[in-house]
Amino acid sequence: LWTWNSRIFPDIDPLVVNKGDKVRVRVGNLTMTNHPIHMHGYDFKVTCTDGGWVPEAAQWPEVSVDIPVGAMRAYEFTADHLGDWAIHCHKSHHTMNAMGHDVPTFIGVNKKPLTQKIRQFQPEYMPMGTAGMADMGRMEMPLPDNTVAMMTGWGPYGPIEMGGMFSVVKVRDGIGADDYSDPGWYENPPGEQAYEWTGELPEFAQVHDAKTRITARTTSRG
Repeated sequence: LWTWNSRIFPDIDPLVVNKGDKVRVRVGNLTMTNHPIHMHGYDFKVTCTDGGWVPEAAQWPEVSVDIPVGAMRAYEFTADHLGDWAIHCHKSHHTMNAMGHDVPTFIGVNKKPLTQKIRQFQPEYMPMGTAGMADMGRMEMPLPDNTVAMMTGWGPYGPIEMGGMFSVVKVRDGIGADDYSDPGWYENPPGEQAYEWTGELPEFAQVHDAKTRITARTTSRG
């Protein structure tokens, strides 16, 4: 299991931030492998390494910062975008919990004929993985003691399918000083949320000439 402060998602508290705050995130890596920490919704500046604070002129913009073994990195951003923003290690197996290795991936595979044959001998047999782990999350199957689901967690639209080194930065208006309680999931204002289009699709734009065109930069001098 890969953890943050010995905790795994979904039992990791969110990072609650008031809109407009300048936020500093400091990550220390006490494991024996590196962790590329990635944050959604923002770019940030790396402001500190094990060598000390980085002068402002030398700070560099990132959306992911790699934390080497036994090292520390700090980055800063201004919380000017309301919402729930994922923060996690960018190694996919570090955002899972207990795993089984050397198991084939069955996403998109029709296992119905094979399942019917197996159930002749084991009526309770149930295939998994055809549509990813979300289906398993919805089933909420009982687990043995002292274990956790491989990918779990629930959001406003169903299973999140994450685990391990994963959490959420929650930026809100009106968060009081020293108030880090979970404000719940963000509610998108009307008209600002993606939705499935079920109408007629427009014609796709086509490029018949594959040659790359470079547009000359125009400059104006006042």
